[in-house]
Amino acid sequence: MESGVTVAGIIVAWVATFISGFIWFGPKTFFPTWWRLMGRTEKDVPGGGGSMVTTFGSVLIGQLIAVATLAFIMGPAIELGRINSPIDGALFGLLVGTGISGATALGHRMFSGHGAFVWLIESGNDIINLGLAGAILAALR
Repeated sequence: MESGVTVAGIIVAWVATFISGFIWFGPKTFFPTWWRLMGRTEKDVPGGGGSMVTTFGSVLIGQLIAVATLAFIMGPAIELGRINSPIDGALFGLLVGTGISGATALGHRMFSGHGAFVWLIESGNDIINLGLAGAILAALR
């Protein structure tokens, strides 16, 4: 790609963020707390009882869009030599994640009444994933 990122970097980052989210929202990590804070019980089914293929498919599509957008934003900084290492890429991704994803989600979570802890769990995953993606995109440039 002309933008300083590679298709391989995007694909690897995409898969890594999906795996990261799977771990983050796993049954032994944040899922039980998040689910309870969302007002759900063990009887409730994730995805509202709809198709899990649709549910996980939407997660995959969303992660791809997030990683591709980060790559688009990062590309010029890589080309200009402003991002020279995976650490630079991770910091860039964390900044984007915090400043855009985390900041915009805060109002949604608070307005919906789900509160700051739901916001921390959800946005924490988004921020970590964008930092991870930034590191991978920089490493595979």
